[in-house]
Amino acid sequence: MWKCICPVDYFDRSLNVTFTTSPLSVLCEMSLAELLKMLGLGAVAVALGLEGLDWLLTRRLWPRRVSRQPLKEVLFFPSPPACVEHLYNPGSRHPCLCPLPHGLNTPFSRLLEHLLSVCVSLDLCLFNFSNAELSRAVLLLHSQGVRVRVLVDRDYMATTGSQIGVLRKAGICVRHEQGFVMLMHHKFALLDGKKLITGSLNWTLTAVQRNKENVIVTEEPELVRPYEDEFNKLWEANDPTKHPAQTHSGNNTKGLLAPARDE
Repeated sequence: MWKCICPVDYFDRSLNVTFTTSPLSVLCEMSLAELLKMLGLGAVAVALGLEGLDWLLTRRLWPRRVSRQPLKEVLFFPSPPACVEHLYNPGSRHPCLCPLPHGLNTPFSRLLEHLLSVCVSLDLCLFNFSNAELSRAVLLLHSQGVRVRVLVDRDYMATTGSQIGVLRKAGICVRHEQGFVMLMHHKFALLDGKKLITGSLNWTLTAVQRNKENVIVTEEPELVRPYEDEFNKLWEANDPTKHPAQTHSGNNTKGLLAPARDE
């Protein structure tokens, strides 16, 4: 038989004295099965307690400590027209009354969600930028104190509907490709230096709603870092203070390389 230790007080009638036993002097009988059962229940209680503590710490008190895989998302266009006002006013109690469908999760709404998530910096390297809704998002971020830098192609920044003039008027720093020969044909965005949006999509209404396009959104450092290096290299190379005023010459070949239509 197994014994458990229990402190007990007892009275000795012959001596008329009360004795208090030490913890090691009195044993309560307990079977081996009962002891193992008690130990097993105790182990289960401890395990559940630790699991609950881990959930409390990681999910409630310090949720950022929860490890997750880097974001990897693919979006395909064209995107159906849909209302996106809820992305600009998520807490609004007044529903939008526009005729567009509401509550749709579209490729464009996902792209806009990523863009509006920026907190610190936004670097845009775009061939053609004429989408007014994307321009609205960039202007909003700028008004909230986000540092915005835009790098565009020299010729396409002046096309009909281009938003570059609107961005410059708002005080956003814009630089264009200084060379006359090559197109600045990139289409990528860097969000807070840790999220990359890139693909075939020009930031135009036609590309969003009519063209077959693709966009990849990722936070993989191995992919983000080279684009960050490329943007910084192009940004420095196209600093207007380092280039004298240039005009088109008869030897300009950029027009021959430029596509007749790239929307």
